[in-house]
Amino acid sequence: MNKKLWEPSKNIKKSSNLFKFEKFISNRFKKKFNTSFEKIHNWSIKNPQNFWDSIWDYSNVKGIKHKNKIKKSSKFYKNIFLPNSKLNFSENLLSKKTDDKAITFISENGYREIKNWRELNKNVKKVANCLKILRIKSKDRIAAYMPNTSETVEAFLGTVAIGAIWSSCSPDFGVNGVAERFSQIKPKVLFVTNEYFYNGKRINIAERIPEIIKKIPSIKHIIISKYPGQPEIKKLPKYKLVKVHNWKKIIEQNDPELSFSKFDFEHELAIVYSSGTTGKPKCICHKTGGVLLQHLKEHQLHSDIKENDNVFYFTTCGWMMWNWLISVLASKASIVLFDGFPMFKSEDLLLRMAENEKITLFGVSAKYIDALRKTKKNFKKLYKFSKLKTICSTGSPLSEDSFNYVYKNIKKNVHLSSISGGTDIVSCFVLGNLYQPVYSGEIQNKGLGMDIRIFNEKGKSILNKKGELVCVNPFPSMPLKFWNDKNDKKFKKAYFNKYNDTWHHGDYAKITNKKGFIIFGRSDTTLNPGGVRLGTAEIYSEIERFKEIKEALVVGQSWDNDVRIILFIILDHKFKLSDYLLKKIKLQIKKNASPRHVPHKIIKVNDIPRTKSGKIVELAVKDIIEGNKIKNREALANPDSLKEFKNIKELQF
Repeated sequence: MNKKLWEPSKNIKKSSNLFKFEKFISNRFKKKFNTSFEKIHNWSIKNPQNFWDSIWDYSNVKGIKHKNKIKKSSKFYKNIFLPNSKLNFSENLLSKKTDDKAITFISENGYREIKNWRELNKNVKKVANCLKILRIKSKDRIAAYMPNTSETVEAFLGTVAIGAIWSSCSPDFGVNGVAERFSQIKPKVLFVTNEYFYNGKRINIAERIPEIIKKIPSIKHIIISKYPGQPEIKKLPKYKLVKVHNWKKIIEQNDPELSFSKFDFEHELAIVYSSGTTGKPKCICHKTGGVLLQHLKEHQLHSDIKENDNVFYFTTCGWMMWNWLISVLASKASIVLFDGFPMFKSEDLLLRMAENEKITLFGVSAKYIDALRKTKKNFKKLYKFSKLKTICSTGSPLSEDSFNYVYKNIKKNVHLSSISGGTDIVSCFVLGNLYQPVYSGEIQNKGLGMDIRIFNEKGKSILNKKGELVCVNPFPSMPLKFWNDKNDKKFKKAYFNKYNDTWHHGDYAKITNKKGFIIFGRSDTTLNPGGVRLGTAEIYSEIERFKEIKEALVVGQSWDNDVRIILFIILDHKFKLSDYLLKKIKLQIKKNASPRHVPHKIIKVNDIPRTKSGKIVELAVKDIIEGNKIKNREALANPDSLKEFKNIKELQF
């Protein structure tokens, strides 16, 4: 029986956005919900057209709402919400034009700068105007290779303001990782920051530009910004066929006139990327209206974000939580951006920032909370967190120990909201709310409007048993498509192959007696170290370059409330697994994929399990090293190879 750790008071419930929304729909539809989350949720999934229409009205979305609420289709992902409605994403994030702070940027070394709403509005318009001068049109792709700074936010909002499609990678991705993603979408413009800092180390990004241009010939313009707090860029580099522009000159231009054009609810907003487990990362294209409505719902009704709140999430621009954080501006709250190592020179760096910045929602990964827990420090003695209402955790499952630690050592009276969703929907399936208690180890409930269930292998709903997390009803933030995916072939395979007309997400989960959720991790072979989804394909592509290695297999091993990457290799008989080779492998992966892709352990084996068609079977190895039952052993061409992976001593520490 999981322990109740916190329960919202009557006053908290009655002053919440959820309560205001309950009154809003009660008056509109003449129904009583009696502050019951279950009743509101049941109504939201039985009346999707009224529910999502109400989110638009309750949140005061700026746009033209058509009278039709939903266009139904026999295909799950072809259901269209609010068809023929029009809006501008940037306009909805920039409705405030005061001198109040909109963005606070803080670097790991303590450099801090603030942009108010007036400045943010002006700068976004200048970026949008610049892109228009460069003849960027609606649906052209714009890419960014930038750290988590105010300039990145302005580049994003300027891009989507004119209907162009945004896509970003964080600079910890190597050139190959960037090229694998951006080359598929053929961007015309690349925003780049000249450098960034991580754990005290300066990393030059500008020097990577020539190789990026070579690999992505569609790029015709590069806009370079300097890293905040650093000297101005004295001289711009020159390249053949590519024109380079200085961000500073764009921002120094006179204030342009810019009216926000309205785009279809289904208009392309941004392209994010799958982890690349089975090949090149899939380009997941999200739509304007669906993302806005879903984020407004999650921010206001589930996270209780209000105007003038101060919201922080530790993220890079390569993770979907960055998109989630930026959308907070639509609720007229300010956002806090942190860039760098979260424990630079001090294990409580982010906690100190939360105190100093009077943060109201503090978002981090489960791994970060676990790292704090291992310090065994009581931070309640150091910080009051007087403004802190919500702590969010995502990226990987939050352990019971970490739940308990938050209430015991960080803050007693706080809403701990463990959330889970994905890049695929750029939002959440399950998350918190202010009507229900928080129980140790459990996510509180489903997202409103989302009919989430747990299926067994036969596609039957199960309770209190581990199974596959699915969504059985359409929702607005379903991706529009995968880029370059003829007849939606890859799209259908990714989400609708396992169960008929049901979104299959690829997470193992369980619904508890209290209607809460426990997430156990990925049911596919995606790696998830530190809560960041990574693909095995990017590691394989580097390993293939080694003449010493005949074949390899990569898995994520559940370890110490996280996941660590294990690389198994079959060596060519001429070579040995020397320290030099181990170092060389790790360095190559770090340089060309990213530091997160570097294996925790590299282990030599004699054989690797494969199917009769020759495909290696990662999941079977993952199951065997974690002591799980092997499924479909009969499908293997060499089932005896699994014996070598049992009880490997190196995996016990």
